[in-house]
Amino acid sequence: MSADEELGYVYLPVSTPTNDYYGGHRLGDGLYGESLVCLDVTTGKKVWHYQLVHHGLWDYDPPAAPNLIDITVEGKRIKAVAQVTKQAFVYVFDRVTGQPVWPIEEHPVPASNVRGERASKTQPFPTKPAPFDIQGARDEDLIDLTPEIHKEAIDIASRYDRGGLFTPPSERGTIQVPGVFGGGSWSGAAIDPETGMFYVSTYRMPFVIHVRKPQPWESSYDFIGLPGYLPGPRGLPLLKPPFGSMTAIDMNTGDHSWRIPVGRSLAMAAIQKLSIHEPLGLPFRSWIIVTKTVMIVVQAGYHDPAHSTGAPVTYMAGGKQYIAFPVGGAAIAEELIAVSL
Repeated sequence: MSADEELGYVYLPVSTPTNDYYGGHRLGDGLYGESLVCLDVTTGKKVWHYQLVHHGLWDYDPPAAPNLIDITVEGKRIKAVAQVTKQAFVYVFDRVTGQPVWPIEEHPVPASNVRGERASKTQPFPTKPAPFDIQGARDEDLIDLTPEIHKEAIDIASRYDRGGLFTPPSERGTIQVPGVFGGGSWSGAAIDPETGMFYVSTYRMPFVIHVRKPQPWESSYDFIGLPGYLPGPRGLPLLKPPFGSMTAIDMNTGDHSWRIPVGRSLAMAAIQKLSIHEPLGLPFRSWIIVTKTVMIVVQAGYHDPAHSTGAPVTYMAGGKQYIAFPVGGAAIAEELIAVSL
C-alpha cells in the first residue's frame, strides 16, 4: 500500500480472484479484482477505484505498491499515483479524483476456448506511457541472436497457443508474455520527485499456462491452471534481449526517456559460447533506489555478489553514505550487505 498523508488517502493494489487461471465459477469482470482502490483512512470508505484487468485469467495482480508523484502535464500540476503492473503497463491517475492522467482505452482481446470460461471481451490499455516491455509471443518477439537460434525459438513456441497480451490460457498450453512474474514485479518502481522521472525494472521470463481438469484431491473447480517457465533454445531465454532492463519514463510527458540492460549476461554459459560481448542483461528481478545523485540497482539471481531479495535502503553514518540490501535464499545465507559510497 501507499498513503498520501495530506489527503488522508491510502492506495491499495488488489489481487487476482481465485483461481488465477480459470474463472468459469466467477463470471463477469470481478468487482475490485486486480484493481487500484483508494480509501479514506478517516472513514474507511472507498473514494475511487479503477480495474486494471477484467475477469483476470493471467495472475496479473498489481505486484507492488503504487508510486505517489506530483507531475506537471500540459501545464497542469497533478497529484498523481502510478501503478506498475506485470503486463508491463504503468497506469497513471489523479490520486485525488481517480481520473486517468492520459486516456485508457478498452481494446478487444481474444476469447477463451476453455469450456465454461467467458473471458472479458475487452481490457484496459493505457495510451501513455507506452508498454515498458514485450507483450505477447509473436515471432518477432523471440530470440534472434542468429538466424538458426531464431528458427529454433519459433519451433519451440509453435508447440503452444500464443498471441498478444491477454491471450487466455488453454488446455493445449498458452505462452504468456509477460509471464506470471512480470514485466513489472514485486520490486516495483522508483521515482525522482524533483524531475518527475519514473524508473521501472523488467525482465523477460515467458510462462506456459496449461489448463486442465483437476484430480478430486486437488481442487473442486472445473479447471485449474498450471504455470511453468518456458526456456528457449540452447540454454538461452526464449525472448529476445535485453533479458533484464531498466526503463526511465518522464511522467510529465508520459514518454520513455531511455532503456538500459541490467545484469551481466556473460554470466550465462550459453552467451559465452556465442562470443557475444555486448550487454544483454539477465532475466532476474531488480530493485532500485534513487537519490539526488545516484541510482542503485540490486538484482536477484544466483550470481556475484549474492542473491538479492529485496529493495536497498540508504542511510548516513559517521559522515558516510551507505547502501544496504538483503540477500539470501536456497544455498545462500540470509543477511544484509552494506556498501559505502
